[in-house]
Amino acid sequence: MKISIDLTLSPLQDDYEKHVIAFIKTLRASKFTVLENPLSTQIYGDYDELMPFLNEQIKKSFDNQDICVLTMKLVKTDRSDYEPGF
Repeated sequence: MKISIDLTLSPLQDDYEKHVIAFIKTLRASKFTVLENPLSTQIYGDYDELMPFLNEQIKKSFDNQDICVLTMKLVKTDRSDYEPGF
């Protein structure tokens, strides 16, 4: 099943920027489709492949930070080609 995931990583520390950049670069280097905007990053792919990948990358990111919030929204469809019709 294809899914779309919207991610916002929010490290709660002074050097937050380097952690966000490292996390996004890891997502970009994956085989999945990744789109970014100023507020979040979207990643698209097959559920059974994407979720284990994200689980591993989120854990790695959390291991490198003191306190962090990750907001994640999942949609059961691939919305990577979405274009507003207005």
